[in-house]
Amino acid sequence: MEDANPQLMVDERKTELSTEAPWRWLSKGWADLWRTPALSLSYGAAFVAIGLTISFGLWNIGLSAMIPAAAGTFALVGPMMAVGLYEMSRRYETGLDFSIFDIIFVTTKSPIHIAYIGFLIMFGLLVWARITAILYALFANTSYMPLSQFTKFILETPDGLLLLIFGTIIGAGIALALFAMTAFSIPMLLDKKMHALEAVKRSVQVVKREPGIMMHWAWLIVILVGLGIITGFVGLIIVFPLLGHATWHAYREVFPELKNSSSV
Repeated sequence: MEDANPQLMVDERKTELSTEAPWRWLSKGWADLWRTPALSLSYGAAFVAIGLTISFGLWNIGLSAMIPAAAGTFALVGPMMAVGLYEMSRRYETGLDFSIFDIIFVTTKSPIHIAYIGFLIMFGLLVWARITAILYALFANTSYMPLSQFTKFILETPDGLLLLIFGTIIGAGIALALFAMTAFSIPMLLDKKMHALEAVKRSVQVVKREPGIMMHWAWLIVILVGLGIITGFVGLIIVFPLLGHATWHAYREVFPELKNSSSV
């Protein structure tokens, strides 16, 4: 990898976050959502269309029991797919005009390094998919069940409850690791020229330094995404752009020293 921009390495002031910070990020994200609602909601609709297509495909090939696990990955891949929303909020902030072309084909400061983060997320999802398949084989001991049968198995049998417990614990561990690494790294790489490892390091440092506030933020994301999913994904048309815009404001508040720094 090329050397990171040295000016981004010198000033690492630690911004103290208030307990209201996650709600403030959501409030600012909500305001951005309605500045150009047609564009933000279209972005959300495209995200939902992808989710519905995947769910329909799993249902068609007899793997409907995998739909809940697949739906759970939405919160993990969201930061990567929200780059256009970060760009919208960045342009709102700087007063720059933009078109739908600018949002679909975002020009980032560190495109290769954003791709590295994408590979990291994909690796995490592949690991989770493999672990899910192994747990299913161990506890279900049968071919894939329809979703209705699988739900009954999970809630009403000892093996099903064990599958739920182990799956939840392992899945939560993977989700927490990916959250810490991507909470701020992707908007940072959109905004500044730096190494992917440096961006991930800074993101993880914030999660370690402010665990209570960042877990509050993580739970808000999980709850909002969950509400979006139980509405048949329709709610995600609003939830996804809301969280995308809010994440940009979270990045700006957590790393104010980067706002006016050089990024050559």
